[in-house]
Amino acid sequence: MILDPQLVARAQAGDEAAFNQLVGLSRKRVLSIVSRLIGKPEDVEDVAQDVFLRLFYSLNQLSNAELFDRWLYRLTVNAAYDYMRKARRRKESRMADLSEAQMMMADALAGERQGKTDERQSSLRDFVHWLLSGVNEEDRILLLLKEVEGLSIRELEEIYGANESALKVRLFRARQRVLKAFEKSKEKND
Repeated sequence: MILDPQLVARAQAGDEAAFNQLVGLSRKRVLSIVSRLIGKPEDVEDVAQDVFLRLFYSLNQLSNAELFDRWLYRLTVNAAYDYMRKARRRKESRMADLSEAQMMMADALAGERQGKTDERQSSLRDFVHWLLSGVNEEDRILLLLKEVEGLSIRELEEIYGANESALKVRLFRARQRVLKAFEKSKEKND
């Protein structure tokens, strides 16, 4: 299919309607070439979109509008080869490619990992609460706001009505008291 060189020239000049018309006229051919080359129907659209992006950004490099068809074919083949190279490096598996037994095993493994993550987070949360229980309520609230909630010093200035220096000193002292409480509890357990 040979496209009108004037249409190509208009697209090169920045005419968006002409470019959209080029894409519309060549879409079926590009999809067909990509489909034959990569063999994965689920990725054909993505590779074709990559072809049209390359076309958009490099159309001004085409020196002769009459050679557009060959040039587009080359862009399409190169995009498909790039996809296949990346796929070989990734060696990805899709859920659809797995057998039912493999899917069940993957689900079980994911559930087990999630359970371990939840357990770790829970024990860490308990440890932080235990650490903070060793200090007074004022220190506990200040540390929770800063360290757990992630408030900035400026936000703490607004809440406490204190200046930056005073807040930094209070935070330092509160952290020191938490460390002392932790050391005392460690000594008791040893």
